[in-house]
Parts: sequence; structure tokens; C-alpha cells
Amino acid sequence: MIAFVRGTVADVGLTSAVLEVGGVGLQLLCTPATLATLRTGREALLPTSMVVREDSLTLFGFLDDDEKGVFELVQTASGVGPKLAQAVLAVLGPDELRTAIAAEDVKTLTRVPGIGQKGAQRMILELKDRIGAPVGHARAHALPAAEAAWRGQVQQGLVGLGWSAKEADRAVEAVAPDAEASTVPDVAALLRAALRTLSKA
Repeated sequence: MIAFVRGTVADVGLTSAVLEVGGVGLQLLCTPATLATLRTGREALLPTSMVVREDSLTLFGFLDDDEKGVFELVQTASGVGPKLAQAVLAVLGPDELRTAIAAEDVKTLTRVPGIGQKGAQRMILELKDRIGAPVGHARAHALPAAEAAWRGQVQQGLVGLGWSAKEADRAVEAVAPDAEASTVPDVAALLRAALRTLSKA
């Protein structure tokens, strides 16, 4: 089990970062909020959770131990794997998630891509007595996280529709001014605008 990774940030992408540790580059899948705190060339220490599959070993990196703990706890809910758990933390911080579950706020939980009404109700039922109360520190990096979140969601949406990563990146940059003009970016509208940009090209 790899509990944490300390090393120099070699690269920061849309969904992951590479930390150089002893001459080896370790790729860590991270939430947009965590990625927003990393700077290439600087040292970072990230708590990690390793997911072992028959054909892969995947490291997930976190801003702090609280985020890591919530990531691992959320996966104990029925139907929630590591990718969906990471999506939850990309949209909601640990305390936002605790608040939503305590208040049985299905609407907030369904903001997470991949969680429908039934999935949200199941999470509330299974986690309510175990996730605990909010610990009292809201994410100070909420704005960078929101910005990075829409970028990642639009980029992944375009790739899922068959466009290449390069084409998707170019379209994301083209619609960035529209997103910056809005306090809360509308991912669906930005995806449609990006598709229009690609169809013109």
C-alpha cells in the first residue's frame, strides 16, 4: 500500500499529475481541486490511495487525508467505484458531501456525473451514519476547482464522442471565454459550443 507520494511535480494534466520520485515518474489521478494546487517543478506531498485490478495498478492522489478518507469511504456504497468516487470529490468537497448526505439532499448529489436519483438515495442511506459531520473547512480552492472541473468535463465529453484529445483541447480553449464570463459555468452549454467549434473546423 502506498500511503503518500512526495516528489517534484513533473507534469500537470487535466485529470492527473506526474510526480518524480527517485528518478521514477508516478502518475496520480487527481481531482481538479488538487491539480489546481500543483506547480510544475515544485515539490508536492500527496496522500494516495492505490486501486489494484487484474490488469492495472492505479494511484489516486489527494489534497489532504480528509479527501482521501472520504474517497475511500464513498466506495463502500453500492455501485460506487474509484472513478465515480473521484467524480464525487471533483464536484463536491468533503464537507459539501457530508452536508448533502446529512440533509438528504438528492439534488446536490445528482450534480455529479454518473449519479442519478436512485444512486443518490442509496448513497445517503448507506453513508449517512458513517460519513460524519462537516469538519468546518470549506475548500479555499473552490473557484480554481470549478474552472478546472468544467474544462475536464467538456474535454472528456468530446473525447467520449469520438474527437481526439488534441481536437478536444483546442475546442475547450475556444469556449474558455464563454466559461470565464459566467460565475458557474454551464457544462452542457459549453459542450454544445465546443461541438459547434469542431463542426466548423
